[in-house]
Amino acid sequence: MNFAINSILERKIVDLLGGDHLKPEFLKLNPQHTIPVLDDNGTIVSESHAIMIYLVRKYAKDNILYPTDLIGQARVNALLHFESGVLFARLRFITEHVFFKHQPDIPEDRIEYVQTAYRLLEDTLADNFVAGPTMTIADFSCVSTVASLMGFVPMEKSTHPKIYAWIERMQQLPYYEEANGAGAADLAKRILLAMKANRKA
Repeated sequence: MNFAINSILERKIVDLLGGDHLKPEFLKLNPQHTIPVLDDNGTIVSESHAIMIYLVRKYAKDNILYPTDLIGQARVNALLHFESGVLFARLRFITEHVFFKHQPDIPEDRIEYVQTAYRLLEDTLADNFVAGPTMTIADFSCVSTVASLMGFVPMEKSTHPKIYAWIERMQQLPYYEEANGAGAADLAKRILLAMKANRKA
């Protein structure tokens, strides 16, 4: 996100598996003990969507990433809610199952939940980007989850051509790999390694 608006952020790693999010100093920032959290000179903003809106409103040079007109903003908001309520929820169902419940495999019903989410996104993509013809913060939000999921719940290109074309457009961004691609690949690797370790436990 900071790449898109040319802002400078100091990023800090929070080790969820190590319990960093439950330490007193973190709970002072966010009593909900979730990440990400933004500290902007004492202004604390939690939840990724709220952070993106805040950063665009405060630091972006224009309103392209988060429109000010009511219709455009409603479309972006709808996709942000879709990402949190559908896409990310499915991702969390799997990560919690593997990382915290130490299960060796992903249940078939959770895989089907993800496949359903893929189909819903495919049907939603009526333009070049998720909320219309131009890229918005909804694209950053959705692609971060979808790219992560695809690493361990494969998506058929033949049945999801619009999603693949959209991801290819996002991958053309000069900052995509650093901002999203590497992290998505790392999460997929960690999921697969954790399942392998859980089978031996």
